[in-house]
Amino acid sequence: MTETVLSSATKEVVIGFGRPFVMIGERINPTGRKLLAEEMTNGDFSRVESDAIAQVAAGAQMLDVNAGIPLADEPALLARAVELVQSVTDVPLAIDSSIIEALEAGLAVYRGKALINSVTGEVENMERVLPLVAKHGAAVVAISNDETGISEDPDVRFEVAKKIVLAANDHGIAAADVIVDPLVMPIGAMGTAGQQVFHLVRRLRDELGVNTTCGASNVSFGLPNRHNITGTFLAMAIGAGMTSAIMNPMHAEVRSSVMAADVLAGQDQDCARWIQANRDPNADGGARARRGRRRRPE
Repeated sequence: MTETVLSSATKEVVIGFGRPFVMIGERINPTGRKLLAEEMTNGDFSRVESDAIAQVAAGAQMLDVNAGIPLADEPALLARAVELVQSVTDVPLAIDSSIIEALEAGLAVYRGKALINSVTGEVENMERVLPLVAKHGAAVVAISNDETGISEDPDVRFEVAKKIVLAANDHGIAAADVIVDPLVMPIGAMGTAGQQVFHLVRRLRDELGVNTTCGASNVSFGLPNRHNITGTFLAMAIGAGMTSAIMNPMHAEVRSSVMAADVLAGQDQDCARWIQANRDPNADGGARARRGRRRRPE
C-alpha cells in the first residue's frame, strides 16, 4: 500500500494505509491569531517555539509551519520559523505557503524531506509548485480545487485531484508523494460536507491509492462544542481511509477520538498507544500497595 515518507534531520514519519493516523499540528499559523502575527512581525518567535514544543508533547507527529502575514516579509519569516522549529523539535514539517518564494526560502533551510503545503489544480500553480517539489525531493499536499473553484460535487473534486497526481507524475513525483486534501467545508453551512469528504476519501484510497489529509477544524466552524464535532469527524474520516490531518493536538477530545479510531481500525497494535496514553498512573502502585498489606489478626 501507498506510504509517504517524510523526515527531519533525525526522525522519519510514514503516512500510509494501515498505519497510525498522523496528526500534523496546526498551531504555528498567524492566520486568525493577531498576537502571534504581531510577535512574528516584530521578530519575537517565542510563541512559535512554545507552540512547537507543546504540540509535539501533546502527540503531534508532524508540524505545519505557516508565516502568512499581510505586508510582512513572508519568505524571511517562514525560513526563520522553519529553522527555529527544527532546532527545538525533531519531527518532520509541512512548509505552508501560497507564495512560491516563501516555499523556496523554507525549503532552502529545511533539513530532511519536507511536506509542501500546497499545490492546487490550477495549471499556473502546478507549473510553479511541482518543479519545486521535484527539485527538493519533497512531498506535496494537493488541494482538490482548480480554476473553476471548489465544486460541491465530490466526484468533480476527485477529477481535480487525479489531474494533480498525473501532473506530478509528469514531473517525476510519485503518487506516494502526493497527499490529497479533499477540502472540508463547514458542516454548519453545508449539511452534506461530511458525507462528501468520506465519499471522496474512499475513492482516493481505492482508485488513486493516495494518502489524504485535511484542515480538520474547518468542519466544525461556527458550531458550539466544536471539538467533539471535529473529533467525531476525524474518527469517521479514518474509517473511510483518511491517513493524516492538519489539526490541533492540544484539544483532548479531538486527540482522544483519533487514538480511539486507530484502535478500532486495527492501526494501534495491541492497543499499546491507547493504553500508554490512558493508563491510570497510580494503578501499578496501588496494586503493589494492596499486595503489600497484611491482614491484622482477629
